[in-house]
Order: sequence, then C-alpha cells, then structure tokens
Amino acid sequence: MKGDGSVDGVGEERVRRWRMVLGGEGDGTGCVLGGADAGMDGVLGALYGGGGGRKGTGERSAGLGGSAPSVARWLGDIRTYFPSSVVQVMQRDAIQRLGLSALLLEPEMLEAVEPDVHLVGTLLSLNKAMPETTRETARAVVRKVVEQLEKRLASRTRATLTGALDRSARISRPRHADIDWDRTIRANLKNYLPEHRTVVPERLIGYGRAAQSVKKEVILCIDQSGSMAASVVYASVFGAVLASMRSISTRLVVFDTAVVDLTDQLDDPVDVLFGTQLGGGTDINRALAYCQSKITRPADTVVVLISDLYEGGIRDEMLKRVAAMKGAGVEFVTLLALSDEGAPAYDRAHAAALAALGAPAFACTPDLFPDVMAAALEKRPLPGPVPTP
Repeated sequence: MKGDGSVDGVGEERVRRWRMVLGGEGDGTGCVLGGADAGMDGVLGALYGGGGGRKGTGERSAGLGGSAPSVARWLGDIRTYFPSSVVQVMQRDAIQRLGLSALLLEPEMLEAVEPDVHLVGTLLSLNKAMPETTRETARAVVRKVVEQLEKRLASRTRATLTGALDRSARISRPRHADIDWDRTIRANLKNYLPEHRTVVPERLIGYGRAAQSVKKEVILCIDQSGSMAASVVYASVFGAVLASMRSISTRLVVFDTAVVDLTDQLDDPVDVLFGTQLGGGTDINRALAYCQSKITRPADTVVVLISDLYEGGIRDEMLKRVAAMKGAGVEFVTLLALSDEGAPAYDRAHAAALAALGAPAFACTPDLFPDVMAAALEKRPLPGPVPTP
C-alpha cells in the first residue's frame, strides 16, 4: 500500500489472488477480474461457486447445467486454464459434486475428458449401463490410461521380479558367473584361514536361471467393491505385466459376493477391466476358497489379497483359510489398497487378526508394488509399512 492509499503492484497481485480464492460475492476486495482471470474464475465458479453470478462480470457463474454440450465446453475450458494434474482433480470433483456420471455415457463427453485412473474407475462402475454407441469410446479412454500406466510401471516391475526370481532359484554347483558371492562367503566363514587371510569355499551358492521355466505362481485376488476402483485398475495392469513373464504363472481373480476368474483375459488389461463389475457386497472367504483350490505348489505360490477387508462372508472361515495357506508354505500378502490415494479406510479388526497370523495388511503405492512382490517371491520381510490396528 502506498502512502496515498493506492495499491502498488505487489498489493494488486495480492488482492487479485484473494479475489480468486474468495469468489467475488461480497468478498470485500473490490477487485473486478478481466480477460483470462475472468475465464478462470468462471470455470471455478461453475464447479465450486454458490450461484447467481454472470460470466464476464467478475462474479462466479452458477453450475454446469444438465446438458452434455455445456459440460463438454467446461471440460475444454479447464484444460485451457489449468495443468493436467489440476484438470483431473476438477473432473473428479465435478463427477462427485454435480452428479455428472450419467453424462459420461455420451461419446462427446468422453472425448472431452482428461483420462486418469479415477475416470477409469467411474467408467467401469457405469459399464453395465453403457450404450453400445459409447462403449468403443470408453474402451479407447481406458486403453489410453492403461498404456500410460504400463509405460510407467512395466519395465521396473519386470526387472525387479526377474532379479528376485534369479536369487530365489539357488543352485549348489553354479557356473562362475552365477556364483552368489555374498551368500557363499557367509556360508563358509567357518573355513576362514587367518594365516592366509582368506575363506576356503567348500560349498558354492549360486543363482539359478529362472527364465528357463515357471518358478513361481502368483494369484492376485482383487476386491471389486466400489471403494476399490483405483486398486482394480492398477492390479489389472500389474496382472498383465506378471502374465507376460514366462517364469511366473499368474492368475487374476476378482470378487464381490461372487467370484470371477479373469486369467484368460490377462493378455489385455482393458478386457480384464471391462470384465469387472465395481460395486456390490464382499465375500472374501468365498474368494479365498476359490484361490486355495487353484494352488498346486504351495511353497512356490504367492497369494496377494487386495481388499479393504470389510468382509460380508464368514469371518472365521476366512481367517482359517489364510492360516491353512500359510501353514502349507504359501506367501500371503494383504494390500488394503494399491493406489496413490493415501491412507485407505479398512476393517481394523480383520487387519489385526491377519497380522496375528503373520500376514500383516498395509496399503501399497503402485511404485512400491514391485518391491513388495520381489520380497514375497524371495520369502523376505515385506518392505511396506504396517498400520497399527
């Protein structure tokens, strides 16, 4: 503020920012927006404003209306004013706050949106209601997101798990290039010769060649209740990546109160996703019973249950199945979520019961998932944080 009461450049910018935050209806700033600021304020007001404004007057406009054209224009406008990450948040808020899910069944709407994991989850929840005219457009949107995720996650996942499989396939007469020197030295420390300051390796421990045959079996058991939408998307992508590795036999099972085996569709994660049905109840016990029936080599099997553990089935039977699988040598991993959404809501009593069985439950980000799987394949402690029940 200058001595004569006027506002300097820094003050003007501060007033402008407060005006954008407060929305312009009796905010006391006295600031009138123009140009791009007025446009930005208009699209914010359409979603977050209280109503009554007229676009272009400096007051936020009210609502998006109920038609696809007005929403499609709004979706184009927000991409003009905001970066992709902000656009995705605003789209998600529009779907939740203004009930726009039904409009996503129209092709022109789908062509206007910025694809992301949350949008895919919404489309999957609408799958059964989707008209044929929209289905191909929806598949294109889902495929774009899936390809982005595969590009981000596939290479590191394959590299991490290939290393884990090699390390887990120990052999006693390795070739020189295959010797695991760290384990060999530890196994032969009793043969240390002080006068020569060396260890005589009576027994060599080496890495096997895991790529020659199937070494491990992985079963992904995914809760497809509505709250698990993002986890279903990521798990389907990871399932396809695991299925592409010859050394891992991968099975993908989704469940609510029914159980569906989508293993035969793993060559295309988009088919997997459209084979799910988000929503409905949850019967974890029934899903685990099915997975248990498919285990042929317990000591070489990893079962990954992805669920918030709100069980609608028989709780005690669920826990007995987990105990039986672990007792047979199965590595059992429970992920409360597989997403970037932060701490999930989950059934703490069931999480505590699983922890007591030696199967702690924790949330996992997609970037951490390869390390979790590598540890499970090698039967090492899992790297994820364990919540306090």
